[in-house]
Amino acid sequence: MTRLLLASAVLAGLALPAAAENTLRWGASRDIGSLDPYSYGDSFTLGVLNHVYEGLVRYNRDLKIEPALATSWEIVSSTTWRFSLRQGVKFHDGQDFTAEDVQASLVRATDPKSPLRGNIPAYKASRVIDDHTIEIDVSDNYPLLLNDLTTITIFDAGWLKENNAEAPTDVGSGTEGYATYHTNGTGPFKVESRQPDAKTVFVKYDGWWDKVSHNLDRIEFAPIASDATRVAALLSGDIDFTDKAPVQDIPRLEASPSVKLLEGTDLRTVMIGFSQRDALLSGAPNPMKDVRVREAMQIAIDLDLIQKRVMRGKSRTAGALVAPQIPGYDAALDTPAAYDPDRAKALLKEAGAEGFEFDFNCADSLVNEEQICQAIASMWSRVGLKPKLDQGPRAVQTPKRSAGKVDVYTLGWATLPMLDAYSMTSQVLHTKEGSFGIFNWGGWSDKELDRVTEASAIELDQSKRLAMSTEALGIARKNVLMIPIHQQPLTWATGADVAELPLFADNLPRLWLTRK
Repeated sequence: MTRLLLASAVLAGLALPAAAENTLRWGASRDIGSLDPYSYGDSFTLGVLNHVYEGLVRYNRDLKIEPALATSWEIVSSTTWRFSLRQGVKFHDGQDFTAEDVQASLVRATDPKSPLRGNIPAYKASRVIDDHTIEIDVSDNYPLLLNDLTTITIFDAGWLKENNAEAPTDVGSGTEGYATYHTNGTGPFKVESRQPDAKTVFVKYDGWWDKVSHNLDRIEFAPIASDATRVAALLSGDIDFTDKAPVQDIPRLEASPSVKLLEGTDLRTVMIGFSQRDALLSGAPNPMKDVRVREAMQIAIDLDLIQKRVMRGKSRTAGALVAPQIPGYDAALDTPAAYDPDRAKALLKEAGAEGFEFDFNCADSLVNEEQICQAIASMWSRVGLKPKLDQGPRAVQTPKRSAGKVDVYTLGWATLPMLDAYSMTSQVLHTKEGSFGIFNWGGWSDKELDRVTEASAIELDQSKRLAMSTEALGIARKNVLMIPIHQQPLTWATGADVAELPLFADNLPRLWLTRK
């Protein structure tokens, strides 16, 4: 009763206006980080902003690559791709889309200070051939350029220059600019207004180049962090859609005639990462540099209990670091480590690491992340370890992680934008250097893993390339670089009056395919 009263009070404070028939009110679990899609490599923010900005290519309903602002492409040489651009496209301010816009966007995305540079690691240079043709130079025989380009969205070059926004911004380090609060894309919706942490309003762009299959005039995006408040809003009709229905409330939502549930399994694998630096945050020597300690911490976790109790049976317990749908996945690597607290204690004793204290950094962006972290911390405590749970919002925890100021941490990785195992091997497992290892927050380095990953980046034979990615994932498993927990549940919910809203395994709503 107390939860319901609190939820009602918060909903009253939101004062969401009554929606018109063609307005979709989206109640999200968190806000986007910025209106600048280059401001942080966060798939949720990128997904929301895909309603405003577009790339040269995109994923279709089957998560296969299809043309977007480019109509076709060809490989001119082993290091050069040529793209033919769509004609007649206009930005939201009425300016024509040309190759100069693509050039400016690529330069901005790959700037050394860009947090998105890891999304296009093989980029070397680009040049305008004519108004509707551009060439992109990449590292030798790079096979994944199209996958990378799905998140390199296109800005108007003149708009960037006019508003002194040519330099990238980085919300993770507190860098803001004009593009943080203003937009000018080519996509199906444009931003009408934004109040950070309150509401962002998108309205239909009548000049969109593509065939319109939605019937929405307006999207009102409101972050509602409280699960109870979000559920109450859906049940009362104050919101029409949420992309994060809490697993603990699924039975209640299923019983409501005013709600429709869309369920699946996310591509995102939830895992635990370790610092491999010489010292812990406390200054004490780091026992986790010993693989026996990492193995002990792995087998001290009861994955079945987490799946049944914390995730209400809705997650898929994982042994591999990528989901089965991801190219490079190997079922042979997907056997979860067996729960064995007695062996965990023995390994810790053997390594001389009994009872060590460490920081356990957790955020709020994964499904039931707080409960997952509490459960795992309790399991580690039972084998004599002393985790200090550092729980906080993503905006607070991300800078700590990016700076390497963590001992143990959670990570959810969906292999976006590539939808390929190379995303994991290059961005999370590879040594942090250049465009590699952007999310290697643990600071580890394995020369053999690096070698195999780099070789896969230039292998055009698909079967050989995927075999290399599998090999790299096997090295990570053998050395327990990360502890896979599960692929998290994917549960969206809509009001009964939403006629069509396709569910995507990458957990990114595409509301230009939605009808009320």
